[in-house]
Amino acid sequence: MKCNVGGMDRTGRIVLGIVLLVVGLLAPIDTMWRIVALVIAAIALVTAIVRFCPANAIFGINTCEGESKK
Repeated sequence: MKCNVGGMDRTGRIVLGIVLLVVGLLAPIDTMWRIVALVIAAIALVTAIVRFCPANAIFGINTCEGESKK
């Protein structure tokens, strides 16, 4: 897996993941929306940590800096 998530994209995914994690765990919302928030939070955090996003690969998006962008 080549890096295709970098810089601001990675930071945004981490922030989004943390916010949705807090919403999913603490907000007084319906169970379905709680699960949706937690699943999206997990996806955002995992893609930020591993620096690879399958959706970015499908659409040809690469925000990673350096050698991996070639």
